[in-house]
Amino acid sequence: MKQVLIIMMTLLVGFHKPIDEKLTRTITGRVIGADDGLPLPGVTVLEKGTTNGTITDKKGNYSITVSDKSILVFRFIGYVSQEAKLRKTDVINIKLQPDVTALGEVVVTGYGGRMSQKAMASPANVQYDMLIEEELELEMFQQDAIQSIYLPGFKPNTESYKEINENGFKAPFKNPFSTFSIDVDAASYSNVRRFINDGMLPPKDAVKIEEMINYFDYTYDAPKGDHPFSVQHEVGKAPWNNDHYLVHIGIQGEKIEMDNLPASNIVFLLDVSGSMSDGNKLPLLKKSLKLLVNELRAEDRVSIVVYAGAAGEVLPSTSGDKKREILNALENLQAGGSTAGGAGIKLAYQIAQDNFIDGGNNRIILATDGDFNVGASSDEAMEDLIEEKRKSGVFLTVLGFGMGNYQDSKMEILADKGNGNHAYIDNILEAKKVLVNEFGGTLFTIAKDVKLQVEFNPGTVQAYRLIGYENRLLADEDFNNDKKDAGELGAGHTVTALYEVIPVGVNSSFKPVDDLKYQPNEKPQTVGNTTDLMTVKLRYKKPDEDKSIYLDTVVKNELSRNLSNNFDWSAAVASFGMLLRDSGYLNDYSYNKGLSLARSSKGADENGYRAEMIKLMEMAELMKKTEE
Repeated sequence: MKQVLIIMMTLLVGFHKPIDEKLTRTITGRVIGADDGLPLPGVTVLEKGTTNGTITDKKGNYSITVSDKSILVFRFIGYVSQEAKLRKTDVINIKLQPDVTALGEVVVTGYGGRMSQKAMASPANVQYDMLIEEELELEMFQQDAIQSIYLPGFKPNTESYKEINENGFKAPFKNPFSTFSIDVDAASYSNVRRFINDGMLPPKDAVKIEEMINYFDYTYDAPKGDHPFSVQHEVGKAPWNNDHYLVHIGIQGEKIEMDNLPASNIVFLLDVSGSMSDGNKLPLLKKSLKLLVNELRAEDRVSIVVYAGAAGEVLPSTSGDKKREILNALENLQAGGSTAGGAGIKLAYQIAQDNFIDGGNNRIILATDGDFNVGASSDEAMEDLIEEKRKSGVFLTVLGFGMGNYQDSKMEILADKGNGNHAYIDNILEAKKVLVNEFGGTLFTIAKDVKLQVEFNPGTVQAYRLIGYENRLLADEDFNNDKKDAGELGAGHTVTALYEVIPVGVNSSFKPVDDLKYQPNEKPQTVGNTTDLMTVKLRYKKPDEDKSIYLDTVVKNELSRNLSNNFDWSAAVASFGMLLRDSGYLNDYSYNKGLSLARSSKGADENGYRAEMIKLMEMAELMKKTEE
């Protein structure tokens, strides 16, 4: 019993005193077991000789601010303690060796699957029986419960990401069509940036390559004629495989000057539950929306609905020229309570409909960390709710904030099913990008249910694969089905899609399908068309209509003579995403090659977004090396 209590106190020591102001470096890293390579949650990380410490999260990651010449001490039940001196790098990864003797002397329960299994398979069972025999009751808390008691403000990490299975190569004589919904969301890029800036590589499923590509602006030709956007393309060599082609498809939405935008009826639907109390949640949310309020005109109107334990309206529909009234309502918001997300959404749609502007921009802006846990909480229930409500003609923009319980899949479903878009705001500059710089694209839809279908010519294409868009794929028959929901395009928005193509005659190591057993494996004879590579078909609807409009363009079977910065930069971003995901299609492509391509195609970069990505690539490369 005494040994158990001593170990419990050792785990919890040092977490009561505030961090000394002299600390000057933030060290991050990951702790794993040397025996099996699995992450160790709940490891105590202490600055030696001080009471400054932290605990690793469920993935074994930690972050601690310490003085420049510190020594870190890593302690965990059943493992040999380890010390580490600070190095030039701010990333220190640790492998702890098992301590068989210690495992035989302690009782450990409630540390999730890993520690429960290890401890209960050890002589700890004997110790547990001894405690029972002595009629001593020792309540062992879950790791999160222990930390919530002894670490004020601690919140367990419950972030979730839907699994992404990378698109593979398909043979056009068996699968001639590739069909998908456009995606103008850019949440994945800013979320990836948050991880890297925090000293960690992002989870693979947090990396959506199409959202990374579409985070950036591209200089496409302005639309001409009757359609509200233009479609263009380029064909070059794939940087990661020079035997393959890379086809770049770019869409440019019509740009509309602010003064010419229709009047807006906006409902701010704001999560003010207890989970939003962190500085990068509700406080950042307030600052972000203040930027948007400053852009409003007299003809625009704003309402504010909040939800926590219950939902309510805190500001009735108010003219955009009454900025002080709107700002005061925002400033008075405070976080607390649970999360009645379903009730809040219903109320927001009702208020939006009550103040509906015919021919205007009627939109709900939902700002949350995605932690819906009261009312309609499952992705399916929220999807049904939003699908039913979008029939009102009200569009939905979803803004994600914070870390620790960010629910990516839930946020994406809300935006997709609500005829809207999704952005993740990790700092005030990102808020300015989304809500000021891209005001029209974020809030004003010029085309809805935009679908692309590419038909590949088996006479020139041996195999193809769509890069990214894994969660935007549609059945081929959905292309002509006007009842099938798809993506929306905002004013001034650009959309970029990339295909990797294996030309006919190339001996590639990527075999799309196995040989058939009951049918001939030979490709059917073509009509002799070797001039076309593929045809890009597109359908869209006007925002207030339900019948789609069709257009198409042919991509010729030839390399573009002078590839633009658009092509090279999108390829560089795609390669960054593939490197982060450990793609199976990289061959020997490295961060060094990706960085070289990114630096050469950075272009004017007025806002510095591309230079920032280059820095992120450099940081990710260093972090990758420390893991090897």
